[in-house]
Amino acid sequence: MKIKFIKSQTMKTQILKLAFAAVLVTSLTACGDDDAPEIINEEEVITTVEYTLTNSIDANNVVVYRSFDAGGGASPAVTVTGTLLANANYNGSVRFLNESDPQDADNITEEVMDEANDHEVFYATPVAGVIITKQDTDSDGNPLGLRTNFNTGAAGSGNLTITLIHLPKKPNNNTVSDARSTGGEPDVQQTFSLNIQ
Repeated sequence: MKIKFIKSQTMKTQILKLAFAAVLVTSLTACGDDDAPEIINEEEVITTVEYTLTNSIDANNVVVYRSFDAGGGASPAVTVTGTLLANANYNGSVRFLNESDPQDADNITEEVMDEANDHEVFYATPVAGVIITKQDTDSDGNPLGLRTNFNTGAAGSGNLTITLIHLPKKPNNNTVSDARSTGGEPDVQQTFSLNIQ
């Protein structure tokens, strides 16, 4: 009888050990990160578009197109400083900013550069003779458009629309419609008056 009692006690101990191990394994697998929320790259708030053109021959000839959208449904405050000359070549650079808090402006351009494969800037104008060429690329060699070469033709006027597209089709035919053909969305779009003298 004594032997049976030892076996019975050993069996109870083994069952308890197995039960404990099962509870432990279940609790460990339940603590996995399967339920962890997916990290989503949130859209940034862009309040300001600033496009600066510097004449490649006369560095004193600088033109700055700037729009600030304070939100709330009001139209953006648009300013143009400087004179855009006819038959001239300009080096262009665009910046995107979040100036919701003027004391703590956030330069979104840096994030666009860091995520260059997911962005592209587009420039469109009906003004005859204006040729805008993108001077920078993403890591796959596709145009990015933060830096440009801006050539003017004869005097004239019209509009210039700057659009930053998130997740554009790449490569594309350099139009917003083609870039959006696979679902790309504008992060920001701003139209400026273009006056070439």
